[in-house]
Order: sequence, then C-alpha cells, then structure tokens
Amino acid sequence: MNIIQPQEWSKPKGFSHGVSVEGPGRWIVLAGQTGNENGVFVADIGKQTEIALHKVIKLLKEAGAGPEHIVRLTWYLTDREAYVAAGADIGAAWKATLGRNFPPSTLLYVAGLVDPAAKVEIEVTAFVP
Repeated sequence: MNIIQPQEWSKPKGFSHGVSVEGPGRWIVLAGQTGNENGVFVADIGKQTEIALHKVIKLLKEAGAGPEHIVRLTWYLTDREAYVAAGADIGAAWKATLGRNFPPSTLLYVAGLVDPAAKVEIEVTAFVP
C-alpha cells in the first residue's frame, strides 16, 4: 500500500488522506465493531474504543490479516466532547492495537447507534496482497 500525501499539504496526525493498492490480493470488509464484551457496554468511550479496536484486530487475525492491512476506517461516535476528553485513552488503545499504522479514517458524529449504550462503532476495510 502506498500512502497518498501531496507534498504541499501538511501531513495529517493519526490518519492518512488516502492509500493506493495495486496487484492481486484479498479484500476484507468488517462490520462496525462496538465497545461491548459479552453484550455489556462499559460507560467510558475510551474503554469502548479499546474494546472495539481489539475486536477489529481479532477479526482481522481470523482472516489472516493484521492492522498493517487496514486501508480504511470509518468511526461513528455519539459524543464529541467525550471523544475529545478521552483522547489520551483512545491514543493508547490505538497504539496497543494498530501500532504506527495510520490508514485513511473518517469520523462521524451521530445521534445514536442501535444499542443506546454504544458510544463508538468502527468499520474497517482491509486489503491483503
């Protein structure tokens, strides 16, 4: 995968503007993962994010992939202020699961998710060459 980064643009922090992928390979598309374990949500958005990212890594592993294969993340968040306040915890969860991989990401703030206790849902697209 090649990161798309125009020289005249400042480099984004924590994501890439885009990536290009060439050659034969296998696409992996994950449904949105939420921060629940065994059907139970913790109240903290930072912990929910950590759980969701661990679930993403587990699913990728099941498919023979890892965080280095992620080509797109879409985040659905229900509380902007809570997300900003949990920045350090979310950063730590990212580092523990995705490491130094910063694929293109889109964050959307939504009125709610299917389960009212869910504060974050993360969709993933990956490509294994």
